[in-house]
Amino acid sequence: MDLTQASAANMEYMIEAIKTKLRMASGAAMQASSFPLEKYEDLFDLYEMVLSKEHLSISEVEAVASELGNLRKS
Repeated sequence: MDLTQASAANMEYMIEAIKTKLRMASGAAMQASSFPLEKYEDLFDLYEMVLSKEHLSISEVEAVASELGNLRKS
């Protein structure tokens, strides 16, 4: 999968990977369709950061969840 190309399918893949990594209990509320394609680069950066870490602290998980909230469509 070429994540350098902005697409809805790639966004869905990254959201699912982030939810899995964070073990988000409310992951069902985090739908890829909630994120505008214009925010692709920001989401990609967040995806790379999350997947690069073996473990995330509680504060890192909270920061990632907050950033995901900021990237969502209003």
